Amino acid sequence: MPREYLSVHTLGDTLVRYPHDPVTGRVGLELLPASLVGEALAPRDSLRGEAFIDVLPGDDPWPARPVESLLQFKLVGDPYPGAFAQGHTMRNSGTLHRFKLAGQQVITEGDATVIETRIASEDGLVAAHRLRWKEGDGAFGVSSSFTNGSNKPVALEMLASFSLAGISPFHVADAPGRLKVHRFRSVWSAEGRHECRGIEELHLERSWSGASAFSERFGQLGTMPVRRWFPFVAVEDTVPGVLWGAQLAWAGSWQMEIFRQHDDVSISGGLADREFGHWMKTLQPGESLEGPPATIACVQGGLDDLCDRLTAMQDAAVNLQPQVEQDLPVVFNEWCTTWGDPSHEKLCAIADRLKDSGVRYFVIDAGWYKAADTDWSSGHGDWNPSETLFPSGLRAAADAIRERGLIPGLWFEMETVGSQSVAFKLGKHFITRDGIPVTVRERRFWDLNDPAAIDYLTGKVIDLLESCGFGYLKVDYNETAGLGCDHPDSQGEGLRRQIKGTYRFFDRIRERLPELVIENCASGGHRLEPSMLARTAMSSFSDAHELVEIPLIAANLHHLLLPRQNQIWAVLHPHDSLQRIRYSLAATFLGRMCLSGGIAGLPAESWQLVREMIGLYAEAAPVIKYGTSRRFGEIGESWRHPQGWQAVVRTSESQVLVVLHAFAGAPAEVMVPLEGGWEMREGFGSGSARLVDGGMVVELAGDFSAGVWLLGK
Repeated sequence: MPREYLSVHTLGDTLVRYPHDPVTGRVGLELLPASLVGEALAPRDSLRGEAFIDVLPGDDPWPARPVESLLQFKLVGDPYPGAFAQGHTMRNSGTLHRFKLAGQQVITEGDATVIETRIASEDGLVAAHRLRWKEGDGAFGVSSSFTNGSNKPVALEMLASFSLAGISPFHVADAPGRLKVHRFRSVWSAEGRHECRGIEELHLERSWSGASAFSERFGQLGTMPVRRWFPFVAVEDTVPGVLWGAQLAWAGSWQMEIFRQHDDVSISGGLADREFGHWMKTLQPGESLEGPPATIACVQGGLDDLCDRLTAMQDAAVNLQPQVEQDLPVVFNEWCTTWGDPSHEKLCAIADRLKDSGVRYFVIDAGWYKAADTDWSSGHGDWNPSETLFPSGLRAAADAIRERGLIPGLWFEMETVGSQSVAFKLGKHFITRDGIPVTVRERRFWDLNDPAAIDYLTGKVIDLLESCGFGYLKVDYNETAGLGCDHPDSQGEGLRRQIKGTYRFFDRIRERLPELVIENCASGGHRLEPSMLARTAMSSFSDAHELVEIPLIAANLHHLLLPRQNQIWAVLHPHDSLQRIRYSLAATFLGRMCLSGGIAGLPAESWQLVREMIGLYAEAAPVIKYGTSRRFGEIGESWRHPQGWQAVVRTSESQVLVVLHAFAGAPAEVMVPLEGGWEMREGFGSGSARLVDGGMVVELAGDFSAGVWLLGK
C-alpha cells in the first residue's frame, strides 16, 4: 500500500511531510530537499519476499518501515518499549499506543509559518509538536510540549524535543553502506572534534526481522552542556549527498539518539530522560511542560552546508545584542597578563598602551575580589572588591579605563561560590543532593530558584556593574553541578529547574542593563550551545589560551556557532618573534579578536604589527559577521602536536577572507582553492601569496607561520 501523508508542505527549498498511519494513529515527520522529490522512492511496506521471512509460519505482515511518531515521550506506569530496548532507549514506549491524532493546523505568527500537530489520549492528555519556519530560513525551529488535561497527576520520564524519521527516502529498503553519522566531541581546551562513522560501524544495521530495536544514545549530564559532546547530530546518505541534522538549545543535561528498528533511521533529542539523566516530572491537572527548542535541517550538499543552515538560525538572537557589538570590536582581557592578580596600577599601564589602538573592551578578569588569605579560584562569592588591589575602589579603575577611551568589563563566576568565601561557609541557599550542598572542587552552586540567592546576586553582581559603570560582563562557570539536585520529582527535574533559573538571571541582567555586553565562558568552551549563545554577545571559544592548536579548535567551531560570537585569544609576549605574533593574531580572524599577555611590554615593531592587524580585522569584520566558511589543508591526527597546514576561506558577497596556518612539517607551497573573480586588497603573511586561476598560491615561511589576506571585487 502507498504511504499516506497527513500533509505535505514546501517551505523554502525543503519538502516537509507528515506520514500518517490511520490504523495506529501515528504521525511522523520527514524532510527532503524539494529539488530531489523526483528521486525519492516509495519505501517497501513489508519484508515479505525475503527468503528468510517467507519461510516463517503465520500471516504476520512483517512491516519494513512503519511510521515513527514525531512526538516521543514516556509516562510512568505505562509499558516500557519492547524489542530488547529498555536501558538503551525509551522511544516507542507503551505510552504512545494510547495516543491518536487530534489535529493539525498551519498558523501564521508574525512573519513565521507554524505547523502544529497534536496527539491526544482518551483521558485528556495532549502532546503537541510545533515546526516553525520564516521566509529565507534554511532550517526549522522545532519544539514539543505535553499537557495534562486529565483529572489526576501524571509523571513524565521522557520527553524528546524533536524526532525526525524516514532516513533515507532515497532507498526502498535499509540503504546498506551509505548512511554516515556526524557528531562533534568536546573536551577541555580541545573543543569540537568532528567524528564521522558509518551506521554499520555504530552497529545500527536493522535486525533481519525488525524484532530488535537499536539506539546510539549520547549526550551530557550536568551544567556544562558541551563537556563531552556538542548537542548536535546529523545523518548523511552519501549516494544522493543529502544530510539531515539537528542542534539542541539547552544548557543542562541533554541527549541525542540515532534509532533504528526497521529500514529507516530516526534521530531525536531533548532532555536527558530517566534512564540517561535521572529525570522525571509530575504534571498536575492543567499543567504543561515544553521541552528545549531544537533546530533541524535537511540539505543536499556537505556537512558545511548543513552547519551553515543550523548556525544561521542563531543570527536572529545575536542581532538583538547591544549596538556597540555590531561592528565586532576587539577585546583585551588581562587574565593572561596578571593571572588573577589585577591592580589599579597594572590596569592603567595596560590601558595606556591600548589607548587609540582600535581595541574597544578592556576586561578585568578574576582576582579583583581577593582578600589577603584567599586566591582567585576559591575566594569568589562575597564579591567585595579588594582594598589592597583597588585602594580607590573599583569605580575608580573603571573610570580610568574609560578615560583612555575603552569600555571597562568585569569577570564574575556568579553562579558558584568558592570555599574561602563567607557565603560558602554559611552553607545556605545552595542546591543540594541528598540534603547536602553539592560541592565540587571547593565550589558550591547557588540555588537559582531561591529568592534569597537571587536577591543576593542582584545586589552583588548587577548593582555593582551598574554603580561602577561597567559596560561588559564576562560570566565564567568553572564546574558542573553533576547529574542533578534535590527535587520532589527527581534530581534531573531539580537540575532542569536550576537551568531555568540560570536563564532567568541572565534575562534579569539584560532587563536592568540593556546595553551591557555579556560574554559566555565556562572554563572556556563548555557552554557553547544555542541557548547560552542567544543570551550573550559572544563566547569564549576555549581555554587553549596560547597553544599552537588554537587555529584548529577555532576552525572546528565554525560548524557549531557563528564566528561573530566566537571569541579567540591571542596571548602576546615581549619575547615573541614577529612570526609568532602573526601566528597568534591570524587565529583571531577565525572569530572575535581577544588580546591578552604582555601587551604593555611589546617592542615597538611588535606593537606596530599588532595595530596593523587590528586595522585589518576591522576591515574584515563584515565577512566575519556574515559569511560562510570552507576549510582546506592536510593535518595530522594530533592537535597538541599539529602537522601540515590549514586554510579557512570565509566568503561573503563582497569579500573573501583567507586565514592560513602552517604547522610542523608544512610544505613549502600550498594552493588554496578560490572561486570567482577576486582581487587582493590587503594581507599580512609570513610568506608570499599570489592569485592564480582557481585559487591562491601561498609560499609558506616555515613551520608555525601564518597569514591573513582580505580580497574584494
